[in-house]
Amino acid sequence: MAKKLVIKVTAGADAPERCSQAFTVAAVAVASGVEVSLWLTGESSWFALPGRAAEFELPHAAPLPDLIESINAAGQITLCTQCAARREITENDVIEGVRIAGAQVFVSEVMAGDVQSLVY
Repeated sequence: MAKKLVIKVTAGADAPERCSQAFTVAAVAVASGVEVSLWLTGESSWFALPGRAAEFELPHAAPLPDLIESINAAGQITLCTQCAARREITENDVIEGVRIAGAQVFVSEVMAGDVQSLVY
């Protein structure tokens, strides 16, 4: 099993099942003791903002705020620099613990040894 799991989620409310699946996999991995790095890009970028996940609904899925809380508590959530800039989101706007970083950091995480990556 990989020592670290890097997940890039591009989907938001525009593709709720894909979005929920990414957050669910990340939360289950964290709960299983896997080091997780979840990257918010595209429409999922909005979930870096306080309260936005509470607006997300998908029947028979775990509540997104709960998933984000568990991932943030034991993993790393990163908002893509360019995605944040396009949405005028700054470090002062995001949930505590969420960082804003770019492609260089993403590539270094993915290329590190013993890493598995997924894109949703």
